[in-house]
Amino acid sequence: MDKKILTKLTYGLYIVSSQYDHKTSGCVINTVMQVTNEPLQLSVTLQKTNYTTSLIQKSQRLHIVILDKETPLDTIAHFGFQSGKDKDKFKDIEHHKDIFDIPYPSSNTVASISCQVIKTVDVKTHLIFICDPVKGHMVNEKEVLTYDYYHKKKADASKGKTKWKCDVCGYIYEGDHIPQDYICPICKVDASHFKKEND
Repeated sequence: MDKKILTKLTYGLYIVSSQYDHKTSGCVINTVMQVTNEPLQLSVTLQKTNYTTSLIQKSQRLHIVILDKETPLDTIAHFGFQSGKDKDKFKDIEHHKDIFDIPYPSSNTVASISCQVIKTVDVKTHLIFICDPVKGHMVNEKEVLTYDYYHKKKADASKGKTKWKCDVCGYIYEGDHIPQDYICPICKVDASHFKKEND
């Protein structure tokens, strides 16, 4: 199957965060859905191996930020291409805290929702958290960031840049040269595992 089809489904792009025992993390996902209206419930799906997932499992609470269309690619990279286990993602990021003391980014936010997990469904590589939205608020009426628009924006930003692909996990680094001390943000291998994709 042509997986490009999946980018045409009408996903949004979100930052989901959680905290447990004074540890915090957040990540970028495209898998938030309303599943029922009465009672109002949402589903939030994350990879099992994600550090944010482990905090949600322990705390049974999470916060969803709906991003606006002008969200910088750097913000997506910050929350999407490094682990909260290795880096405090909120240390240098402007943020607020919700009713559960969960931090969430305050920039490029259209709306945000604090949630209590009521059920967890195991789907092999991922966990689906069924949630009660406890409190939420609109920040503005800006256009939201969709998964499709993000991919187009990323492709435009990549034009003319040399791409280096990790031969372990497939992560792409862009730049004329890859630093010798570079470490893959996904699988943690060194620069020797990156091969030039284009000249």
